[in-house]
Amino acid sequence: MEANITSAWRAELESQRASLRQELQELGYGTEGLSYDANFADSSQVTAERGETEALAMNLTANLVDVERALEKLDAGTFGACEACHREIAEARLEAMPAARYCIDCAAKRR
Repeated sequence: MEANITSAWRAELESQRASLRQELQELGYGTEGLSYDANFADSSQVTAERGETEALAMNLTANLVDVERALEKLDAGTFGACEACHREIAEARLEAMPAARYCIDCAAKRR
């Protein structure tokens, strides 16, 4: 992969990583997980909110893991290769999802 293309992907992925980390921080998600106000009066509302927040945090964390894996693949020179069939992932797929681990065919088989 050309150096200028690699640096463009790196910039995009680093931007996504920073954004994901910021979103997790705004949710109150840190190394200890999510934090909640124990003195909140309406426990049913807290329970519902906690469930939604935890689901969102899990999704953001999974995306962050994928972005960090993609950055590692850039360093290793394997970025853009499908983890299943090892063929090149289509440019359009990478543009839509730079941290894609699989080509569209292999991703469809995993569902």
